[in-house]
Amino acid sequence: MLGEYLISGRRASEIAASVETGVGSGALAPGALLPPMRELAAALGVNPNTVAAAYRTLRERGVIETDGRRGSRVRARPATAPRDVRRMPVPEGVRDVAQGNPDLALLPPLDGALAAAARRYAEAPTLYGQDPVVPDLARLARAGFEADGVPAGALAVTSGALDGIERVLAAHLRAGDAVAVEDPGWGSVLDLAPALGLRVVPVAVDDEGPVPESVARALAEGARALVVTARAQNPTGAAVSAARAAGLRELLAGRPEVLLIEDDHGHGIVDLPLCPLGGVTRHWALIRSTAKAYGPDLRLAVLTGDAVTMDRVRGRQRLGPGWVSRLLQYAVVDLWTSGAVDRQAVARSYGLRRDGLVAALAERGVRAHGRSGMNVWVPVADETAAVTRLLAAGWAVRPGAGYRVQAGPGVRITVSGLDPAEVGGLADAVAAAVRPEAGGRFD
Repeated sequence: MLGEYLISGRRASEIAASVETGVGSGALAPGALLPPMRELAAALGVNPNTVAAAYRTLRERGVIETDGRRGSRVRARPATAPRDVRRMPVPEGVRDVAQGNPDLALLPPLDGALAAAARRYAEAPTLYGQDPVVPDLARLARAGFEADGVPAGALAVTSGALDGIERVLAAHLRAGDAVAVEDPGWGSVLDLAPALGLRVVPVAVDDEGPVPESVARALAEGARALVVTARAQNPTGAAVSAARAAGLRELLAGRPEVLLIEDDHGHGIVDLPLCPLGGVTRHWALIRSTAKAYGPDLRLAVLTGDAVTMDRVRGRQRLGPGWVSRLLQYAVVDLWTSGAVDRQAVARSYGLRRDGLVAALAERGVRAHGRSGMNVWVPVADETAAVTRLLAAGWAVRPGAGYRVQAGPGVRITVSGLDPAEVGGLADAVAAAVRPEAGGRFD
C-alpha cells in the first residue's frame, strides 16, 4: 500500500507530520493509498480517534483526499509537494515554450521606478500606523476600475494575485466549504483551494470563459464561491465576453450569497475589454496584478470589492505582514504614470505570436485555443505521448495534467518567448505529435 515508507508517530500532529514528510520527499507518491484508520492505529499502538484527527488535519491542509469506503489517498497535487518537483527539466538544445513567463523584451526596466520610489521614501519614510494603501496608488487604481466598468468598492493591496485570492477565500470560507474553479484552470488555484481545506468543484470553460450551465451545476452542488479569470486565462487563453458576462451576471443575481472572485492578471497585456461580473452578489472581489505586464518579481496586486470583504482582507493582513511595501506601491505608481508599458503594443506582440500559432495549427488540422494572453491550449489524446514526441522534436511544452480536474487532456504552449519565424516549425512539430481533437470546450 505504501511500499517501503512507514508512517510513524504517537500523536495526531506527529502522524500528520510523518505523512507530510513522506509526501514532500517523494516517498509517498501522488495517489498512494493510506492505511485504513483502524489498521494504522493498531500498527502504531494508538487510539483510532488519533489517526482520524491526523487524517482530518491532512485533508484540511490539502495533502490527502478521502473517498468514502475507498479510503484516503495522497492527492494528485498535494499542497506539500513543491511545485518545482513537477517541472520537467528542459534538455540543452530544446526550445522551452513551457515556462509561462512574460517576454523579457516587453517588460519595462524597473531601475527608474525603484529610484523614484526611493526618493519618495527618503522624503517621507513609512512608519507604523499609516494607511496600507498609498493614496496615489488608490487614486490610479480607482480610475482604472471605473474606466473598465467595475463597480465602486473599497480597496486593498496584496502580494500578487494568488495572495489576493487566498485572502478573499479565507475571509468568507472555512475548511470543508466548496469552491467552483475553472477546469482547465490555473494550477496554483487548484492547489490553493485544497490547501485551505476547501473542496474543488470543477467548472467547464470555453473560449468565452466559464460555461453558465456548468457554473449553475457547481452552485447547485453547494459551491459557496466562484473564481473566474477575466482575461488571458491560464492555460487556455479564454476571456470573458460581453455576452458571457451577461449570462453569468443573470445567473449570479439569483445566487446573491455566492462569493465571486475575478482574477484580472491579464490587465496590461491584453487588448480585449474587461467585462466585469462584480456587484451582483453581496460579496465580491476583483484582483488586478502587475506581474505579467511589469515583471513577476513586482509582487503587487490591487483588489476592489464590497466593503465587508475588503475590511476582512485588510484586517487579517494587519495581523500578518501588515501591508505591502509602500516602496513597491510607489514604484507601481511611477510605472503607471510614466507610461513605461505600451499596453496596446504588448497586446499586439503577444497576439501576433498566439494568433499565428493557432492559425498555423488550424491549417494543419489541429484545433487549438488562445483568445488572449500568452498561452495556447492544445487538446490531445495522450498528454505523455504528445509531450515526449515534442521533446524529441526539440520543443518542451507543459503537460495539461497540472491544470485540470475533469477536463480532457491537453498541452500548454507559452508563446511569449516565441519568434514569429518559429511558428511554422512549432506548428509542424505539434501536428506531428498530437491527434486533432474536436469540440469547443476543454472537456
